[in-house]
This record gives sequence, structure tokens and C-alpha cells, in this order.
Amino acid sequence: MQIHHLEIANFRKLLSVRVDLTEKTTLLVGANNSGKSSAMLALRRFLVSKPGAFRSLDFTLSHFANIDQIGQAWEQASSADPVPASEDWDGLLPMLDIWISAKQGELHHLRDLIPNFAWKGGLVGMRFRLQPKDIEALYKDYRVERERVGALAAEAAKTSKVGGKQLTLWPVSLTDYLNRRLGAHFTVRWYRLNPALLVNPDSETRMARPQPLGPLAAPLEHNPLNGLIRVHEINAQRGFGEVGSEDADNDESPARTGRKLSEQLRTYYRRHLDPGDSPDVSDLDALRAIEAAQDSFDMRLTTSFQPALKEVEGLGYPGANDPKICVATRLGAVDGMNHEAAVLFELDSVGGVPGAPPLRLPESSNGLGYQNLISMIFRLMSFRDAWLRKNKAANPMTDVGIEPIHLVLIEEPEAHLHVQVQQVFVKHAYQVLRRDKLLEEFPHLSTQLVVSSHSSHVAHEVNYDCLRYFRRLPAGMNGVSVPVSTVSNLSHVFGQGTQTKEFVTRYLRAQHADVFFADAIILVEGAAERMVLPHFIRDHFGVLDQCYITVLDIGGSHAHRLRPLVDALGLVTLVITDLDAGKGKSATPVRRNVGQRSNNPTLKHWMRGLKQPPTVDVLLNLADPDKEDEIDDLFAIRIAYQTPIAVPLSKTGNTEEGLPNTFEDALVLTNAAHFEGKNGKGLVRQFAGALKNSVDADELGAALFDALRSGDKAEFALTVLSDPDFGSLQMPAYIEEGLTWLQERLLKKQNEILVVVPLAGEIPT
Repeated sequence: MQIHHLEIANFRKLLSVRVDLTEKTTLLVGANNSGKSSAMLALRRFLVSKPGAFRSLDFTLSHFANIDQIGQAWEQASSADPVPASEDWDGLLPMLDIWISAKQGELHHLRDLIPNFAWKGGLVGMRFRLQPKDIEALYKDYRVERERVGALAAEAAKTSKVGGKQLTLWPVSLTDYLNRRLGAHFTVRWYRLNPALLVNPDSETRMARPQPLGPLAAPLEHNPLNGLIRVHEINAQRGFGEVGSEDADNDESPARTGRKLSEQLRTYYRRHLDPGDSPDVSDLDALRAIEAAQDSFDMRLTTSFQPALKEVEGLGYPGANDPKICVATRLGAVDGMNHEAAVLFELDSVGGVPGAPPLRLPESSNGLGYQNLISMIFRLMSFRDAWLRKNKAANPMTDVGIEPIHLVLIEEPEAHLHVQVQQVFVKHAYQVLRRDKLLEEFPHLSTQLVVSSHSSHVAHEVNYDCLRYFRRLPAGMNGVSVPVSTVSNLSHVFGQGTQTKEFVTRYLRAQHADVFFADAIILVEGAAERMVLPHFIRDHFGVLDQCYITVLDIGGSHAHRLRPLVDALGLVTLVITDLDAGKGKSATPVRRNVGQRSNNPTLKHWMRGLKQPPTVDVLLNLADPDKEDEIDDLFAIRIAYQTPIAVPLSKTGNTEEGLPNTFEDALVLTNAAHFEGKNGKGLVRQFAGALKNSVDADELGAALFDALRSGDKAEFALTVLSDPDFGSLQMPAYIEEGLTWLQERLLKKQNEILVVVPLAGEIPT
């Protein structure tokens, strides 16, 4: 049995999304403000927190206008009108659907969720929905408060000065009312869902389509997760170095997540290791040692307090019939950890005195990274043992009373962790949760770990099929008036068992996984572009320099393999590639009107609007709009390749049309005077000679082509970067045009609004 997928609707940025869960670890990735935290918070609100934890801002903002319209209708209703129906709130209420895959033999765990008596295994679903407890009570209380506001406003108008500022009195609307009274009037109810009505998300918008509840749907009497799923969480606000709240003794409470490591270890020891709790034979030695220490300490206390007690007796107490004062101790095994130095970190030292005590520091003196790592590991161990009822009084080898599913939520584990430690943690967290003999004995007890992260290093260590990508949509997208999010299951991007999937997985592991957190992607042809491009961006494109842009160096023969991933991520993408002119499969210098075609697979596979394979003449004359493929208002791809350059030839004094084939000759032709005067080695020397000695553009193109076939492009790029005059170099026009396009697209995206979409009931101006 395991959770198959979740559907979250009407909760903050998550208007309607589906999150598929894997059998083991599921990683939620995406750029900042893409909805990952909203998803984790929704799970916390519905599955972990108390019902009163919900706030009015947990509703999706696009619903506020509709809620206020309900409030206005309530205000205008007369006392003779019937109480409004709760169905008015359908489609507005935050909800969480959990779909579980189970077998027929697990029927006893699912008795409240079985859709019908013919069910023989498969999916069962349940809905958690925040809704009014009593719609009539909510209706009446809101009307009373609004009538009070009306009376106060009328009185204030009588006594106010002419032209004075009008008072703002609570509540001004139903949303304002719910901002204070949501907890009093709303609660979470549970519903059974019908697997026959389950539908997949919309293929175009990627929005989930949760099944509607029928008019006769009645809530269940109790939470169907009780006895079915055990939920634990580690949230992002761990607060290391601070003393945690002392009023929440429950180790699983969010109020306890900021505790010091010594407190966590003490709690773990008390719950699972304390020899005084239902002791067995293995605990006898520890109990004897504790009792001996207690007797010795009692004798010392009696001797020490005797003078003070005699002084008290001199004041007339105790009398003949009064009980005498006796000082005694009661030591428990856990008492040895009730102090600040319960957890120490021992340091290595050289040349210490033989027999000298080791050097130790308290936990507060250790780095936050180590505190965080050790703390999270101990919390995972505590979660596992609490789920398995592993305490001294429990039967250690039985699954009776244990929930069949253990769901663990970890938010941003990378906080304070070094890169390598992040990778180690995410690789081993699931193993920690499963490291128990009881789980080997009863493999039907399943553990599912859900992690949200902003770290490319964490994403680097998780299998590609386990990634769920959150894409943020600006206001106005798909007719929604506020920014929302969608979720893509990246295991579906390449199909099953394709070579492209294997290549992309290996490539991203060898390069960078930060593509899942970027605002845009730039794909470049080779190492030279990869080294020089960041300098062009920093010096000439200030907006791009402030954005999160992933630059991937991938050869022209493989760039097309990334297209399915780019489509799934929906990120603005600039592909900077080479013209690669040739006849047949043979590369040749670029010439017009000789029947050349491009041998670049990127131009063949990404420019879908062109006749394939495209001719060089068509590519050289192609207008800028035809180099762009706009998929939607937010997602577009543009191809940038070499274009004609006006080159002055020093030998003849003429200016001719140069036709570059690669980044290197495009850079040289754009800065002909600069490179002609250089005295270097390798490609720099050959380029200078070609510029000095060529009598026409065809001869120059052939000379540059021959030099590049045998030259070291990476060495050339390093030479260019180390040139003191690098800052004066002009970037090739095709790169400047591509970066300008990318900057304009990101400026539009940064506004997070596409069109002015009036809220429901709002009059456009």
C-alpha cells in the first residue's frame, strides 16, 4: 500500500495541481516562489496541524472577489430570505485529495474508503476540505457584525468634521471578517472519493481536475487517515542555536522543532532507550549503577545538610509530633542528560600531555551545519521508531497497531549544510527511515519521503523519475487573475527506456542540475561560448545578470535531446549554436547561392517551422521573428546562429560581407581591427594572418575555416579572456540579438502579469 498521488486545490498559489509520489523519495523542485512551500504547507495544514491553524490567506487570492460577493449577497438579504446554501462555497474551499494504491487483502485498513462492494484492489481516494462548520451560524454572525459596522459608521458620520477622514471599521468585507473569525467558523471535513470519476490533469494547462462532490455527498464521521497513515515533518524553520519552546512536550509538534540537539537526544533516549521504562535483563547493570550512585549521593546530602537542619530545629521545628525533614535523591537514567553539556563535540589535538582529558566543546560551539545534519538524522530515527511503536514497553516484533504508510515531509534540508553534506543526506535519508528489523519482517509497511528543495546539489543526487517540477505562472495565464503554479511529473517527459532520457540524466549529473531552479536557460555550442558569455552578460545586460540563468554547454549534435525537458519545464530558452554549413556531411566555408545546407542537428530539430534540413541561404536571410518559437505567453524558444558581418579588409581597403560559421570566427570578424593587430600563438596568430593577407571575403572565410579545423578553441577562449583589452571587444551581433530577446522576455516575466484580467465582479476601468 502506498500513496499514489495528491491533488491540492484552492490553497494559496496552488489553484489546482497534482503531485505524483514515488514509492520511496519524491523531490519537489522549481524556481523561487513557484509553489513548493505552498505544497508542503498544504500537507502540514491538512495532515499535521490542528484545524485552527488555517488562515484566510490560505485561500487562493483569485477567490477573494467571489467570497466578497457572497458577503455582499448576505448583507442585502432580508430576514425573511432563507439561509444561503453551503454549495455557494463549492470551488472556493481549500482541499487536499489523497489517492492510495492498495490491494484487496488490505481491505481492513480501507473500510471507510472502499467505493463499493465490488472493489478488488486499485485506487481509493479521500478528500480533506476546509469548510464552514455551520453555514447558518456563519451567515448570522457576519450579518450581525456588518450591521454593527453600519450603525457605527452612521454615528461617526454625525460627529465627524466636514472633510474628515472616514473611519475604517472591521469587517469591511467577508474576507476581512474571515481574517479574524476563520478558525471559529471553519473546520476540516473528510469525504470518500470515487475512483471511477478520477481524471488526469489537463494536457495543455497542466491543471489538475479534482472530481466534484455530488449534492448528496456526506462527510465521514472521523478522519480516515487514523490508523492508515502516520505523518511526520521537518519544516524549514528549524531555528538551530535557539532554545525551543518549552510548552510543547510532544516531540512531533512543530513547536519543538527549534530545540537544541541535547533536548532531541534526551527525548529520544526517554522514549526509546530509558532502562527504567519496562526494564529487561540487559538493563540490570545500568539500574544497579544508578541505585548505587543514588545511595552514595544520599549519604553525602544527609551529612552536608545536617548543620542546617539542626539550625532549623533550634527555631522550634519539628516539634514532638511533627514529621522530621529528610533529604534524599531520586535519580533516573535520563537525568544524566538534563544539562547544557549533555552533548559535547570532542576535538582532535596534537602533542597533548599523556593522560590529559580530551578537549571538548558544547553543542552551541559547533557549526550550524553539523548541528542541522545530526539533528535531522536523529529526528528521522525518532520518526521511524515512533511509527513502529519502538519503546521499552512495546512488543519489538509485531505490526499490530502500526499504520501501513509512513509519510515523512522534509522542507529545505539544505539549510546550513555544505554541498557534499547535502548530497549525502538526501541519499541516505530514506535508508535511515527504513533501517529497522521490523521493516524487514513486515515489508508491507511502506515509507514515503517527500522533500522540497532549492538546492541543485540535492536534485543532483535524486533519480530523474523522482523529480516533480513546480512552474510558476504569472497573473493572466489561463484566465487566472493572480499568479499560480502547475506541477510536472518529469518521469513522463521522455517516455520509458529511451536513449534520450539516459543521455539527459547523465548530462545533467555531469553538468548542473540548477536548470530546475532557473528563470531561463541558455544552451551554448561549445567551451568558448561557455567561458566568454558570462562576461558579455555582466558587462552589457544588467537585467540578465540579476536573473537566475542556467548556461549549459552542450554540443550541437546533442542539444536537441534537451528539447523534451525544456518543453516540460516551460522556461524561456535561448539556444546559441553554429551555422555549420556544408554539402552533404562535409563541412565547408559558408557561401551564398551554392546549395549549402546546415549540418547542425539543433537547427534541424528546434526550428520546427522551417523546411528540413534548412538551406544556408534561407538561414542567412531569415527574419528575427522566424527564429522564435512561442509556445505560450510565458514560454518561448529562440535560436541564435551566425549572421553576415561587414568586414573591412586592410589589404584592399574594401568592406565585404563576412559569413562566419562558428562563434570564434564570428568574434574575429566582428572585431577585425582588434585581432589583426595581435601577436600571439595558435589561433590568434592564424586569425591575424588571415585578416592581413585576404583579398576578399571568400578567401578570408576559407582561411578562418582551415585554421579552426586544426586549432584549439578552448585555448583561444582563454587567450581572449586574458587579453587586457577584452572589455573593448564587441560581441557578435547574433549573440547580442539573442541576449536582447532573452532580456525582454524576462522583463515581461518578472512583472508576473500578462494582461489586465478583472477579478470576478470587478468593473474594468
